[in-house]
Amino acid sequence: MRDTDELILQKIPVWSRFISQAMVQGRLRYDAKDIPVSVGGVVVHPGDVVVADGDGVIVVPRKMAYEVAKYARRELNNDKIQRRKLYEAMGWELDDTVK
Repeated sequence: MRDTDELILQKIPVWSRFISQAMVQGRLRYDAKDIPVSVGGVVVHPGDVVVADGDGVIVVPRKMAYEVAKYARRELNNDKIQRRKLYEAMGWELDDTVK
């Protein structure tokens, strides 16, 4: 990954283990698209859902995406409820993460 300042300004969500100044424009050759790829030992198939944040990356197979999304939403809501209780008990101002 490179041009990190521009990525931040443009709010483009990119996750990378390394930053490089190398330019490879014109030196890449694309052989195929819509094929499975292996990233970090995990096979990602076309249509799979890839979600990443500061804590890590998860790949959800397309056929499981709906069920995983339902579960994730439920967990997020439960987490907000518990954190809101903590904020209130500590006398902290409520923010968007607990509303």
